[in-house]
Amino acid sequence: MVLEKIKKENDIKELSDEELKILASEIRTFLIEKISMNGGHLASNLGVVELTMALHLSLDFPKDKLIWDVGHQSYTHKLLTGRRDGFDALRKYGGMSGFPKRRESACDSFDTGHSSTSISAGLGYAHAREITGEDYRVVSVIGDGALTGGMAFEALNNAARLKTNFIIVLNDNNMSISENVGGLSSYLSGFRTADAYLDLKLGVMNSLNKIPIYGGKMVERIRRTKSGIKQLLIPGMLFEEMGILYLGPVDGGDIRGITKLMREASNIDGPVVIHVLTHKGAGYAPAERHPARFHGAEPFDIETGLPKHPRTTANYTDIFSTVMRKLGDRNGKVVAITAAMADGTGLKRFRNMFPDRFFDVGIAEQHAVTFAAGLAAAGLVPVFAVYSSFLQRAYDQIVHDVCIQHLPVVFAIDRAGLVGSDGETHQGIFDLSYLTSIPGMTVMAPKNKWELSDMIKYAVAYGGPIAVRYPRGEAYAGLKEYRRPIEYGKSEWIYRESQIALFAIGSMVKTAEMVRAALKAEGYACSLINARFAKPLDEDTLLDVAEDHCLIVTMEENIANGGFGGHINCFYNEHANPIQVLNIALPDTYVEHGSVELLWKETGIDAETVLKRIVREYARIKASERK
Repeated sequence: MVLEKIKKENDIKELSDEELKILASEIRTFLIEKISMNGGHLASNLGVVELTMALHLSLDFPKDKLIWDVGHQSYTHKLLTGRRDGFDALRKYGGMSGFPKRRESACDSFDTGHSSTSISAGLGYAHAREITGEDYRVVSVIGDGALTGGMAFEALNNAARLKTNFIIVLNDNNMSISENVGGLSSYLSGFRTADAYLDLKLGVMNSLNKIPIYGGKMVERIRRTKSGIKQLLIPGMLFEEMGILYLGPVDGGDIRGITKLMREASNIDGPVVIHVLTHKGAGYAPAERHPARFHGAEPFDIETGLPKHPRTTANYTDIFSTVMRKLGDRNGKVVAITAAMADGTGLKRFRNMFPDRFFDVGIAEQHAVTFAAGLAAAGLVPVFAVYSSFLQRAYDQIVHDVCIQHLPVVFAIDRAGLVGSDGETHQGIFDLSYLTSIPGMTVMAPKNKWELSDMIKYAVAYGGPIAVRYPRGEAYAGLKEYRRPIEYGKSEWIYRESQIALFAIGSMVKTAEMVRAALKAEGYACSLINARFAKPLDEDTLLDVAEDHCLIVTMEENIANGGFGGHINCFYNEHANPIQVLNIALPDTYVEHGSVELLWKETGIDAETVLKRIVREYARIKASERK
């Protein structure tokens, strides 16, 4: 087995051409087997096996710096740097991350998880190399989808001024850049990187630029003329026009072709783009046919590609999908927006039924928010469905373009709270903090699946900036009998007693229900309130509950800093109310990958841990009263 020869970084360089072919096949088999058991990102990793091998043949690790955009396609990179044994605990708590992590290996140059960041980070490395006088190569790998993110173009614009080598590998797996392969393209790529051509090009331009007054004009006229001709023949003129040399396209399965371009690119004093055509899911038929389904796959049967544990109940995304379809039927002004996540956010059905009112803006959350603001200003009701972790990229647009103008944009925030195996970069644990900090924003969270449906309907009819956040996973079906109409800024009493009051929001209402049952079993009187709104706070209920309870327990699946509980603390402080408040929230840290259930326990928001904290705090209060 050739894969067993890879014990550490750079071992791949000892293999023969025949062994490299075998290695590519073995890597695919290995990834399919491991991901079928543990889950993970499959299609994207299968697509870059040969590309990754070519990069490892071309670079010297860990000296050279390889930065993966997003990073979910770094599995082969991890294999080739000696981390094969780590795949048994891939994305499990305490195990190997599914993304590059600097703390995990010196061969991981930069932690990634969100898209469109690799060129900026690579450019930082390239400039730092010049300042420190070190000698290493910098390579950023970015997908064609990530180029829809404005940050990538900002970085490209900045990179064009670089006078030292910096290689950008464009992993094109979706034909986002027009295909142009064949003899002419290959010939032109080779010709344009030849030393004689580059020397002539630079020599002529430098000489002309030295001519007073007219030199610069002549250079510009030549540039425009040759660019007009090139645009007819050569792909990648977008990069050439920005001052970045373009090489390719090259077949993503051609290891030697990629390594050849890498050698040529390494001799360029400036930024270079290498265009590599890959195919998502390559080598595994189900993933090739359905790459989106195998983007982030749950454990599956290798033979059929079907999930080993298919869902039998609806999740929150399913509920959102259904209500959006119904709203689309009822209201012709409702439009839906996604940032390259139509399937993930549940907008596929809306897209199929109302294609003229559906907009996929690509990986461009900032644009999505301001685009939604424009739609709203023109009289429509835009619903932007987005993962919590990704919405934080558009904070300024929410403030400046939506809330200041009080525009009726609905933010449907999926994956709010702990999401599990994708780890720090994907946990949706900050949205209550950053959204409630914005004047004019209304923030809601449902206790169960029926309330999510009601909240989306309420949000569409509301008439101002409003966010509904809901978790990943199975939609809670409990408390069905408590389906009262939603009133602006009003919470909901579920059980009213005395002594202890659980004031929970969103997903934590289910946990609060379990905690209350345990407290009742131990003889405590306990109320349960479904907050519904994180902003505005239900001030009347907060004052009311302080009359006949000695302890209020706030419960949220969000960090404590700036969260729901913190706002309640401030409210009582402002009213000089002495009632004791215990905040149950996530700690001020980044939460690593692992199952959601395990992460609840590790972060102290599971029912058992919450119960212990409440009993301890209640005992402290009573002891203090007796003194």
